[in-house]
Amino acid sequence: MSPPIHLVLGWADWFDLFSHYLMLSLMSVGGAISTTPEMHRYLVEQHHWLTQAQFNASIALAQAAPGPNVLFVALMGWNVGLNAGSMAAAVLGVMVTMLGIMIPSTVLTYVAAQWGHRNRELRAVRAFKQGMAPIVIALLLSTSFILGSAGADARHDWPLWTLALASGLVIWRTKIHLLWVLGFGALVGAFQLV
Repeated sequence: MSPPIHLVLGWADWFDLFSHYLMLSLMSVGGAISTTPEMHRYLVEQHHWLTQAQFNASIALAQAAPGPNVLFVALMGWNVGLNAGSMAAAVLGVMVTMLGIMIPSTVLTYVAAQWGHRNRELRAVRAFKQGMAPIVIALLLSTSFILGSAGADARHDWPLWTLALASGLVIWRTKIHLLWVLGFGALVGAFQLV
């Protein structure tokens, strides 16, 4: 378990966080979850504003909870604020990260969706849609790698990787609801089998 983090963040740091999420929003082809590797690099590796455990918990909680999966961004902002030492900072963290991730992509999606619908038969539009699929898949695989490498010890993490691979196969090849797979993973984790 990582030791707790105690941050001292100034307004320049909050603005930097907001600006970074503005840029991530424009890269979030396939959803905000596809930018998770960059969020990890920025929050955990570069600035040390979140621990690996807080990062993973933010994603796991938001994915298991009902509602939009972009809520993991709010949880990351919440945890950064808590690490800065107050509930007011946690609320500020939620606002900074959520406004940053939502504003550009929402405006761009609204404008592009209208234009794309009007021009859906153009060859360039169809090619763009098909060309983005491999990028989205690669970003999601990168996300799974980051989440799976939480222990940073590949020799001892093989049960985790085996569970991740088996979960992926079950989701791909069966119609079992994702929540059953998440529940099984939580149960295995509770007994510390992975």
